[in-house]
Amino acid sequence: MAEMKRVRTIIIGAAGRDFHNFNMIYRDNERYDVVAFTAAQIPNIAGRKYPASLAGTLYPKGIPIFREQDLEKTIREYDVEEAVFSYSDISYNHVMSIGSRVTTAGAHFKILSIPDTMLVSKKPVVSVCAVRTGSGKSQTCRKVSRILRDLGYKVAVVRHPMPYGDLEKQKVQRFATVQDLHRHHCTIEEMEEYEPHITSGSIVYAGVDYQAILEDAEREADIIIWDGGNNDSPFFEPDLKIVVTDPLRVGNELSYYPGESNLRMADVVIINKIDSAEPRAIFALRENIRRVNTFGRIIEAASPIFAEHSDKIAGKRVLVIEDGPTLTHGEMRYGAGTVAAQKFGASEIIDPRPYAVGEIKKTYETYPNIGILLPAMGYGKQQIKDLEATINKTPCDAVIIGTPINLTRIVKMKKPAYRVYYELEEIGEPSLKSILTEFTKTLK
Repeated sequence: MAEMKRVRTIIIGAAGRDFHNFNMIYRDNERYDVVAFTAAQIPNIAGRKYPASLAGTLYPKGIPIFREQDLEKTIREYDVEEAVFSYSDISYNHVMSIGSRVTTAGAHFKILSIPDTMLVSKKPVVSVCAVRTGSGKSQTCRKVSRILRDLGYKVAVVRHPMPYGDLEKQKVQRFATVQDLHRHHCTIEEMEEYEPHITSGSIVYAGVDYQAILEDAEREADIIIWDGGNNDSPFFEPDLKIVVTDPLRVGNELSYYPGESNLRMADVVIINKIDSAEPRAIFALRENIRRVNTFGRIIEAASPIFAEHSDKIAGKRVLVIEDGPTLTHGEMRYGAGTVAAQKFGASEIIDPRPYAVGEIKKTYETYPNIGILLPAMGYGKQQIKDLEATINKTPCDAVIIGTPINLTRIVKMKKPAYRVYYELEEIGEPSLKSILTEFTKTLK
């Protein structure tokens, strides 16, 4: 009998969902030959390999990772038959532009089904996802965790992957203390997601191999909380699906991949930021939600802003630092730091672009719509060094830090720095507490 010809495949990704899709569908699957990954969104991923120790017996040399810019060249050179799109927070126009590049280069364009890429847990799973990066998922997830702990459950938060370092060492990561962040050599982006959970009392898991991660989390938790990244869909099959929407970007919930998929599946839809959105935008968002989801319960919520030493901001010329992914591929024009600068009376927000150096300067060139805000980019040591240099070169009276972590622990600032905080506050009923209390009754 003739040997079956394996389907030569590329996985188009961004160092996260792509690795999970490979592990779920392609690792040890003799029908396919994954010849490469491509990388976008995250710097310093292309040029590396998905290691043999994670790739399985079919890939003793590992799998190379190339730049997405070289997609057509890679398809032709490797005689690729299928290209599998595997990352998130991408407009439908952009997704299909990539699809056109794939099909004109001679390969089929493919997107995997969501159920086929979900692991099934032995423990109940509550997922917290969003329709866009920057919608308010993080503070929602923290509140879910706090409510479940108050109800007497031990929870483990499993975070969407951000494996930007040594992939073999990052197979399974557990974070219980701030010291664990340093022990695992976390980037600023990782700290922004893990540290707030840790300081609020939750154990956090992340890494590369989510089957192994799930098994470890199940051993120490009564309930698993899936904390999504970008607007990606859960890696675990949820028993309760919570999705956060953003009225400041109304329409994106129906035009970004895979945010609409999350919205269609949601048991609970949170309309966040109702304190800063126009009433007509909230009305339009509610109508869009009901166009694709008639059964989900809708919660209205705000994310009020607090700042350290807010009385010292008035009249100051400030540099505003915001969460990096929210400003870059999240495409937000402002964040919590900007709101705090305006709320507490800063006289001016200083434009850091003339003073940007190195990789921060490159970030502005790649994402020209960021404007006068400084994204807290820190995917590697050089980027953190350039971030520090940019901050200290910018002529200002003070720095407002809109990221969720204590950035002064990582970057030395020569000017006074004031951290901004924000938590989710539901308006009226239903609330997360009432819904989660009802949910836990079904577990007994």
